[in-house]
Amino acid sequence: MGIVARMLTQEQDGIPGYAAHPDGPGSRPGILMVHHAHGVTADYKIDAYRLATLGYNVLAPSLFNMFGIPGTTQIGHGADLQAKHSDPEFLQKIDEAWRYLTGRMNSDPARTACIGHCMGGRLLIPFAADHPQVRAIVLYYPSIRDEPETSHRPRHAFKLAPTLKCASLVFCGGKDYIATPAIQGPLWQSFIASGSPVEWHFFSDANHGFRHPDNEGFQPHYADLAWPLVTDFLQRRVSP
Repeated sequence: MGIVARMLTQEQDGIPGYAAHPDGPGSRPGILMVHHAHGVTADYKIDAYRLATLGYNVLAPSLFNMFGIPGTTQIGHGADLQAKHSDPEFLQKIDEAWRYLTGRMNSDPARTACIGHCMGGRLLIPFAADHPQVRAIVLYYPSIRDEPETSHRPRHAFKLAPTLKCASLVFCGGKDYIATPAIQGPLWQSFIASGSPVEWHFFSDANHGFRHPDNEGFQPHYADLAWPLVTDFLQRRVSP
């Protein structure tokens, strides 16, 4: 099976980021990858290609580029960019990407899932709550804090997770300094309260960012351990 994999630009494609999909016509299941605070780093391109070889249309939009911020990646600037742009602004861009994936890329909305890491994992909780057509979400160490709701972040995950209709796969680390184990416990209870399928994996020695080589907390062992769990989950929930 041939694979088409390439960078996307706002000027040429109508959306910036990276896409990978099997060559040839026809509707397929889709996967929307929502990036971490570093932007669309190289590992997203590798994962997009690997998922495309399994039969998925994959889109990793550059949310920061969609705001007009230049650069292939934004390593070291994620905190400032999140302070500048509110959750509602990010969710609007993710919605644009979802419509691109299920429209121009001809992905079947009834067989489409989302994967998010860190910032992306946190944002996918309100996105999935607002889009019940999302079939499944995979969240790597979502960057959820025990913080009050504000106009910048108006809806906390503790309140939204019980409303989710989709299946969820969540990875958490015992050494996560953002979503600490003290936060992970109530978050798990919130997901369970939804009544939807939940698969929760806690690695006591895992860091925040264990999946990403650009993070100080990168741990290739846990990255490799999680990957087959992800592909198995996707096959069961949105199988080609």
